[in-house]
Amino acid sequence: MVPTLSAADLWSDVLAVRQRSPLVHSITNLVVINFNANVLLAAGASPVMAHAHEEVRDMVAIAQALVLNIGTLDPYWIGSMKLALAAAAQRGIPSVLDPVGAGATPYRNQTLEDLLAIAPPTVIRGNASEIMSMAGAAVQTRGVDSSAAAGDALGAAQALLARTGGTVCVSGAVDHILDASKRWARLSNGHAWMTRITGVGCSASALVGAFCAVQPDAWRATTAAMALLGVVGEVAAEKTQARGLGVGSMAVSLLDELQLLDHATFEQRLKLETATW
Repeated sequence: MVPTLSAADLWSDVLAVRQRSPLVHSITNLVVINFNANVLLAAGASPVMAHAHEEVRDMVAIAQALVLNIGTLDPYWIGSMKLALAAAAQRGIPSVLDPVGAGATPYRNQTLEDLLAIAPPTVIRGNASEIMSMAGAAVQTRGVDSSAAAGDALGAAQALLARTGGTVCVSGAVDHILDASKRWARLSNGHAWMTRITGVGCSASALVGAFCAVQPDAWRATTAAMALLGVVGEVAAEKTQARGLGVGSMAVSLLDELQLLDHATFEQRLKLETATW
């Protein structure tokens, strides 16, 4: 049976984030901390970035979601992620894992294995190369960039789902969101300029955390978050180009549109398909 998911359903989740302002605890990478925080604030959520071992479990206890991003690893931060993930699993708080650069180094791969051994995350969101690497596929990575199209990673996503029982999002020109119940959403929104702004992909994972905090169905929450960012990216790019400006200005416009996007624009632009796999 094909799952049903409407623009109205997804927009209700957008409004829930704006109205409830969930606290999202992010242990993320040094390159994107500020932008991730601003994206969460613009969408209506409340960010906190805390990684001290002495407080990380207490911070998880007051948050509504946890987001882990392995972009800039070091042993101390890995320890923070392990403590936070264990605390989130114990308390039933949704967790999102962004496997930035998976497959680039053995250290990165081992870190991901260690995290998965502690608790399966509610959602894993990454590009095609990252998802394929996590599933054990032989794939060439280019730092944090994908060398594969999102559609190439569907088998890998299914393999990950068999292991985690959660939700996997493969992001790209078309975003694919799959879950262990065999639901599959495909989103064709977005703009090429989004790949030229540092932190947009990582911010997608942060948004997924915010939406999981207000929507208990992680598959729907992930689809709503990715839909919002995709539509916002389109609008921001078009407005920026109309002014004859470039990606630096688009980064600011993206924050503006996250705050100001209305229901009519979202529904008009949304390119969503649902199926089963």
